[in-house]
Amino acid sequence: MTAPEFVAIGHVTLDHFGDLTRPGGAALYAAITAQRLGLSAAILTSHAPDFPLDDIPTRIEIVGLDTEATTAFEHREAAGGRALRVLGSARPLGVADLPADWREAPRVLLAPVLQEVDPALVGAFADAAVGAELQGWLRVVDDDGSVTPGPWPAAKGVLDHLQAIFLSGHDVRGQESQVTEWVQRVPLAVVTAGAGGALLYVNGDRYEVRPRRTVEVDPTGAGDVFAATFLVHFDRHGDPWEAAEAATCAASLSVEGPGWSTVPDAATLATTLKAYRAWA
Repeated sequence: MTAPEFVAIGHVTLDHFGDLTRPGGAALYAAITAQRLGLSAAILTSHAPDFPLDDIPTRIEIVGLDTEATTAFEHREAAGGRALRVLGSARPLGVADLPADWREAPRVLLAPVLQEVDPALVGAFADAAVGAELQGWLRVVDDDGSVTPGPWPAAKGVLDHLQAIFLSGHDVRGQESQVTEWVQRVPLAVVTAGAGGALLYVNGDRYEVRPRRTVEVDPTGAGDVFAATFLVHFDRHGDPWEAAEAATCAASLSVEGPGWSTVPDAATLATTLKAYRAWA
């Protein structure tokens, strides 16, 4: 069998916003982004029977491992951004769970949400451009289920095998000194700041990426859309600045509607990117 062109690894989730519940997860948003940009996309995940697979675009291949619970979060507004509380957690994902033919995938995004992705997966691919969203490795769950930023003890064993890392300023509160070290250890790194744009690091050198003006409806998944778009565009063009601009535009478009409804396709992104550059 032919390997998917883009593989995302991480839990799909049930996200609770008051009385509203909808499917989510970093891997899901990333795979939807890659698929809309024209790639065959797949997800390695785990979930219980309560996860609504019928809501997922049919062209995305999902290998979902059986587990007693689906990872679920309660989202609520809090000072400085959205706060999360864990309502359930699925089984972790390891190298043995990876379909054999997926090891030949050319683009891979490790997208944990709750420490579920085994860091050893970074070395499981033959010749892939492997990126990682760090947020799920930087989360600690308190006794009441509240999610707070925490340390990343596996950093040194993982960073040397990654092409790119993605994180937000919110993910690393209190760990700024460690971030300075992390961005020096990978070829490419991005620290996003929502409406404030992003910082791009190329071989440790820092560059500012200006934001695109937008009207935010729902910020869920924006960082995941950014990461997937960056990997796709960098793999296609080999230009980290072009990839960062494209990712900025894609993420800004994604927040203009609920869920993944406004994640752009390739044509929409190209038009938006052209206008973004003309505005400079």
